[in-house]
Amino acid sequence: MQPAVFITRPIFESVLTQIASQCEVKRNREDRTLSREELFAGLAGCQGVLCQLTDRMDREAMEHAPELRVIANIAVGYDNIDVASATERGILVTNTPEVLTETTADFAFALLLAAARRLVEADQFARSGQWKQWKLDMLLGTDAHHGTLGIIGLGRIGRAVARRARGFQMIVLYAGPRRASPEVEQELGARYVPLETLLRESDFVSLHVPLKPETRHLIGAPQLALMKPTAILINTTRGPVVDEAALVEALREGRIQGAGLDVFEREPEIHPGLLVLPNVVLAPHIGSGSRQTRLRMVELAAENLLAALSGQVPPNLVNRGGH
Repeated sequence: MQPAVFITRPIFESVLTQIASQCEVKRNREDRTLSREELFAGLAGCQGVLCQLTDRMDREAMEHAPELRVIANIAVGYDNIDVASATERGILVTNTPEVLTETTADFAFALLLAAARRLVEADQFARSGQWKQWKLDMLLGTDAHHGTLGIIGLGRIGRAVARRARGFQMIVLYAGPRRASPEVEQELGARYVPLETLLRESDFVSLHVPLKPETRHLIGAPQLALMKPTAILINTTRGPVVDEAALVEALREGRIQGAGLDVFEREPEIHPGLLVLPNVVLAPHIGSGSRQTRLRMVELAAENLLAALSGQVPPNLVNRGGH
């Protein structure tokens, strides 16, 4: 008898076919986040679930799936999953690291450049018919080249952003709970500094930390107050790492120059203060959103799912210590 799996939102047809060849598939055919009741109903009787970051896989959800053996998340982050509860129940939790590293780093740098050079403002200015003649001081931005980039969290994506910064001849500082090896520092031309030093000295601050209790509101009013008035904040990690209300105030009052945001504190809701500010570039959580990368993420999640259901150790097991 084939294992039953629940797919919480539509995925690429080629991957669906692969899973259906080895499993009995239940799925949500509508491209929307399920209500709690719908999620519970879908999980009932299933041994596996292929879920997304919009699905809250907490203790309550697991209680509705007593046969569940694996939670395969289509994301690098897994803050939507109660990993401790899963481990307690012997449920494997997997994610999709590495495959989106370069794509997300591209996008972080795209946000940096767009915010620095006021690209969205310029696009709107050109489209609106306001552009009547060339002017020496029209929409002046900030140079990225030879600037100082502060990276908070030098993991896979942070390192990829640092490599891009080298092409712009930037000074790279980084902060985080662990210092990288001398070899990595030399390769990236990166210098390890305390967070306060990074905030004070950086022209651009890019966030690349996972969402944990200790990183929630890692950047709030006190941290924003340390930044240069000409500094730009970039966030492509998780929205709650930044205190959005404090950021709005800092941007509104000119205490920092700008921001580029792909993630938000209460997605898909965006703080109304951000929506009206011209000095912030907003994107709807599309950091990994290239065709190639999103397909590979789903393929990897399916590989994890099928490996776990066949009794193998999945390639990307998050709670390895529990098994």
